[in-house]
Amino acid sequence: MLKINKLISNNICRFKNNNSNNGLVGGLNRFYSKSSDSDNYHMTPEDLIVNQVKNSASPMVKVCGSDVDGILRGKYLQKEKFTSSVKKGFGFCSVIFGWDSNDVTYDNVKFTGNHTGYPDITAKVDLSSYRQVPWENNIPFFLIDFYKNSGEPLPICPRNLLKKVIADCRAEQLEPMMGMEFEWYNYAETNKSIQQKNFTKPTPLTPGMFGYSMIRISENSRYMEDLANLKHYGIPLEGLHTETGPGVYEVAIQFSEALEAADRAILFKLSAKEIAAKLGIMASFMAKPSVDLPGCSGHMHQNFATLDKSVNLFIDKDNPDEMSPMFKSFIAGQLELLPEFLPFFAPTINSYKRLVDGYWAPTTPTWSYDNRTVAIRVIKGGKAMRSEFRVTGSDVNPYIAIAASFAAGLYGVKNKLELKSKPVIGNSYDLYKQGLVTRLPRTLSESTELLAKSKIAKEILGEEFVDHFVNTRRWEYRQFNHQVHRWEHERYFEII
Repeated sequence: MLKINKLISNNICRFKNNNSNNGLVGGLNRFYSKSSDSDNYHMTPEDLIVNQVKNSASPMVKVCGSDVDGILRGKYLQKEKFTSSVKKGFGFCSVIFGWDSNDVTYDNVKFTGNHTGYPDITAKVDLSSYRQVPWENNIPFFLIDFYKNSGEPLPICPRNLLKKVIADCRAEQLEPMMGMEFEWYNYAETNKSIQQKNFTKPTPLTPGMFGYSMIRISENSRYMEDLANLKHYGIPLEGLHTETGPGVYEVAIQFSEALEAADRAILFKLSAKEIAAKLGIMASFMAKPSVDLPGCSGHMHQNFATLDKSVNLFIDKDNPDEMSPMFKSFIAGQLELLPEFLPFFAPTINSYKRLVDGYWAPTTPTWSYDNRTVAIRVIKGGKAMRSEFRVTGSDVNPYIAIAASFAAGLYGVKNKLELKSKPVIGNSYDLYKQGLVTRLPRTLSESTELLAKSKIAKEILGEEFVDHFVNTRRWEYRQFNHQVHRWEHERYFEII
């Protein structure tokens, strides 16, 4: 068998140890086993993937890309259409960046709208993202990026934003490394049944508060096994368990380069929903689905490595705390920018219902060693030395959250910011109550207007992206403010 590193680029090598026939390696092995043409051995990695698609049993190819809210939007392409578009791309309606999560069009963004006529933009397949979907008869699957019709990367495309930040890090000889965690609720519902209930009183998949429960995992072993088998889809999981709360699970996705980590994270959310639906389960990554229950986190484990990924640059064994000066500046940058960057990490109205004192979610720009009440938890462990960024919920767009967090950390490193605040000992919520630390913004409107004034955000993430993102968040809280909520009926209907 040919060595995979002679066939494909580094971005695809995540599959080189995967012996499953569902992965890229299995596909290439099958392709080579069918071919006797020695010229095939001199094909480029791109040619190999295109040929793999041509040889697949599926008549179609599945492609999708992320909108601003982290929803993967896409389509099925005929194989011939896919092949012809590999080099030049294909047209995709610009409305993908002109509407909200409910397909209601914005009236306040410059990029597209009635004023532009919603023209096409260019979508280009990232061949290195190639997968085959096991639960859809191994149909070929690719992620897409969006470009201006002039050929330039579209700045408001979330995946392009992360690529820009990664390039900025690499220009400083730093490789951003990431591992994502998600908590999410699961219900014995379908999209039809939950709408019939008007989204009230959903039936949890399992009852009661039962974290790390072997009983609950066993009760839904088919679901757990299908999620564990996502390794064959290029999403290797380090761990999977129940979290406290009825029907709540938590996943830790294996550490990797930042772009691959973001791809895995956004695909995990979609995959969990698709797999769950086939089993009569509804998976929800809403940050705080119930006022009476804990919210759902989307913690990010991060460090900088050398470009060859051989050295963790956050380690300094000569320091008593083992933290390198770079690591401390990284945290200092994130803490300094956290209040004005908060909408990137808490992007919905509901996000802020999770960020309340005493509910396992941070409410202040604080850090400490192995402390789960702070915003940034430092985890020591030799080569595994890293930070856990705990502000993000499971409702984030992984591309935007990862990009903003590394951009803030890089800002600290480049400016050699000093980590002036001391690590929190004990309960960080008590420090706020005593007036010793500031509180993060409490609402999406408050945090968005803080971001709108941020010169640093526009400087390091790009003015076009920040302006577009700010206006989408303004739209979001405007939609909320226009509604009459059940709480208002219960509070005012009879008594006022």
